[in-house]
Amino acid sequence: MSATPSILALDQGTTGSTALVIAADGRVLGRGYSEFPQYFPKGGWVEHDADEIWDTTERVARAAMEEARNRESFVTRTIGITNQRETFVLWDRETGRPVHRAIVWQDRRTAALCRELKEAGHEDEVRRRTGLLLDPYFSGTKLTWLFREEPELRRRAEAGELAFGTIDSWLIWRLTGGRVHATDPTNASRTLLYDLESGDWNDDLLGIFEVPRALLPDIRPSAGDFGVADGDRLGISVPISGVAGDQQAALFGQGCWDAGLAKNTYGTGAFLLLNTGQDAVASEHGLLTTVACDRNGGRAFALEGSIFIAGAAVQWLRDGLGLMDRAEESEAMARGLDGNDGVYFVPAFVGLGAPHWEPDARGTIVGLTRGTTREHLVRAALEAMAYGTVDVLRAMEADSGVETRELRVDGGASANDWLMSFQAGVLDCPVRRPALVETTALGAAGLAGLQEGIWDSAEDFISAQGDPRIFQPRLGSSERKRLLEGWDRAVKATRSFRPPE
Repeated sequence: MSATPSILALDQGTTGSTALVIAADGRVLGRGYSEFPQYFPKGGWVEHDADEIWDTTERVARAAMEEARNRESFVTRTIGITNQRETFVLWDRETGRPVHRAIVWQDRRTAALCRELKEAGHEDEVRRRTGLLLDPYFSGTKLTWLFREEPELRRRAEAGELAFGTIDSWLIWRLTGGRVHATDPTNASRTLLYDLESGDWNDDLLGIFEVPRALLPDIRPSAGDFGVADGDRLGISVPISGVAGDQQAALFGQGCWDAGLAKNTYGTGAFLLLNTGQDAVASEHGLLTTVACDRNGGRAFALEGSIFIAGAAVQWLRDGLGLMDRAEESEAMARGLDGNDGVYFVPAFVGLGAPHWEPDARGTIVGLTRGTTREHLVRAALEAMAYGTVDVLRAMEADSGVETRELRVDGGASANDWLMSFQAGVLDCPVRRPALVETTALGAAGLAGLQEGIWDSAEDFISAQGDPRIFQPRLGSSERKRLLEGWDRAVKATRSFRPPE
């Protein structure tokens, strides 16, 4: 019997690393997953250890391939990588060792620097060139901050001794034994250093953010050549042929290749993307313009709205307050209530993202009474994901002029049937969940598999997936209106309660 052709998909997320061995017929032959530590050195600061990220990725990749070997004979033809996007690593080119902890996309240490850059008059140019906002979310200001704090690192960067990269670049470097320093357009477009029009790093932006060009990786197509993995790393020597930031990978994995198709990924945060085709639509409603992938893995554009805290709120209720033992218990806890009894939770732990963009906001719970239980708080955390999705999707509709007919969903929390049904209700449109909710990894596999000819077309890639489940809206219009008005009041309360200057 011939070996089954497969792709090793590496999905490096904010709180954990996943590896899937995906067969050409869409089956998952092997899976590995492991969380890794988070570091919070100061209030609002979030860091990772890049070596721990690599060690975890290597471990789960080997675990996935071992599980696959125990099931059937397979051959890995290629590797696809997807990753948390704005988190960055700075490392020594000679030794390959990080020179600072990775600064995570959730980190808010550059809020003051962002205000400084706005006051200097840079906001309009940055928005026009990058499609992004001057917000601590993105890696450019974090790199500026690091060089100001540690001038020796700037000197070394200017001398060409250091390398910068989002997590995809770090993994590519480690996989190839330091032979390839590269990224793709979807990740490059999240740095504040990439020009949407030219499709390259921009010298004016590098000047604004005080970043030496010698530091930066090559930008290669998402379905393209990222070198060959060193056989000593994972035990396989195969090409790395697909790379995309996690949300763009999920958009691709959901089959949203054409203008007008949208998806939401419910992970640590929640991320909505609407494909706008070859038009880089400028938002007037607090959204981002970013790079996506077309059906061949080439460059397209999308509107994006980011809800910084989604599933992380449930993790906090579990780990910080001890309200449940497992996140999966949240579904039964929410379902056990007849309603939310006026309790709303706005989990702005690291500020509010789209469409509000209030970096100094902090988490707020309103509507508490003596009758409030832990179930109310858990339900409020789930409802917050759905309400935030409504806010972002309505802004997308206003910018694009396209009414949402269906929302495609994925990510860990999309497995919660109660949440998906509630989401359909408050959106008043169907919600489509694929058979495999890990579409972030699936999208990376799709890009790599198409590049290496495992699938002849994007349509063949999608047809290998199973049948989706459709959740229909079942909320009455008056109930929907009442719930959303309550959420709007809660958000206003959160925005008004900012820390003192």
